[in-house]
Amino acid sequence: QNPKTSAIVKQLVAEGNAGELQKYFGSRMEFGTAGLRAAMGAGISHMNDLTIIQTTQGFCRYLERNFSDLKKRGVVIGFDARAHLSSGGSSKRFARLAANTFISQGVPVYLFSDITPTPFVPYTVTHLKLCAGIMVTASHNPKQDNGYKVYWENGAQIISPHDKGISQAIEENQEPWPQAWDDKLIDSSLLLHDPYATVNKEYFKDIQKQCFHRNINKETNLKFVHTSVHGVGHKFVQLAFKAFDLSPPFAVPEQKDPDPEFPTVKYPNPEEGKGVLTLSFALAEKDGAKIILANDPDADRLAVAEKQESGEWKVFSGNELGALLGWWIFTCWKNHNRDTCAIKDVYMLSSTVSSKILRAIALKEGFHFEETLTGFKWMGNRAKQLMDQGKAVLFAFEEAIG
Repeated sequence: QNPKTSAIVKQLVAEGNAGELQKYFGSRMEFGTAGLRAAMGAGISHMNDLTIIQTTQGFCRYLERNFSDLKKRGVVIGFDARAHLSSGGSSKRFARLAANTFISQGVPVYLFSDITPTPFVPYTVTHLKLCAGIMVTASHNPKQDNGYKVYWENGAQIISPHDKGISQAIEENQEPWPQAWDDKLIDSSLLLHDPYATVNKEYFKDIQKQCFHRNINKETNLKFVHTSVHGVGHKFVQLAFKAFDLSPPFAVPEQKDPDPEFPTVKYPNPEEGKGVLTLSFALAEKDGAKIILANDPDADRLAVAEKQESGEWKVFSGNELGALLGWWIFTCWKNHNRDTCAIKDVYMLSSTVSSKILRAIALKEGFHFEETLTGFKWMGNRAKQLMDQGKAVLFAFEEAIG
């Protein structure tokens, strides 16, 4: 019922363009542990109104089977700033359609009223004790793509067998439910809640638990540059600096506002290194900043560069950042925990493709280190298991700057 995707399909049928129709309808997007990720456009192989409705119907039915209190607890849905004019798709539109699907089945939905960084969604799941979360984002993919990340009640992305169960439920719920397309229905529903203000306040209050040197932060002359690479991060990084009593970073003006076209970069991925940071280097030189911070468009990954004494810029690898941050957070923990017995309950994690430096630090200092399979989902799920056992998980990282 989306007029733009419908028109694309009708034109291809009229032209007899079997090749393009095969591309659009030949195979359905696969739902996996990372959810969905594909180009926006027409057909079952793309992200569009219909495939979002079908996916959410399946996810809703799967949650109903797994949570007897789903209609009491509900789900959270967030979205980034991506949009695709030719197909009429956008992250906000997809988020509203997903919300409409749940609300039509009597499930409370905490739908953010504005763009948010991806970490807000798992935070909201655990903070409000919800059953699940959805983040509509393609992270650092090319501009034509979008995605649908799914979080379980523990705040971590799903692992098997949930992916297979959800995929099966999607197959069983292909026919759009009545009024599935009319997202305006949610605006008058008592089941719709906006967590934006509450979460914005609570999240930045909670991260202050990691602020160990507020007086130094207040007095430092160190200058930072930040780029959100046309994504959602600008406002939230400014608030994070404020929460730590640091002077706000200089924002790269050409990249600070969300823009789904990502006009200043070939790929909106800070992992690309110096190519993405060209404008950041220029601003840092102009304003005398020594450190550059760069987020990917959904602000769940971080690249860092530091100006060396030689005048050259060093862009840290994910493994180098993991080593520095892991060492720092342990040093701070040790300075605030004089009980030597407490170290037996301290853990750090990294995935199997990442550096083993945390293991070396753990052996020297006496805390525990565990290695997980590749992917943030594995570290997130294992961290939650350990925390539920009363352990202190100080830090986890993967070499892909996360």
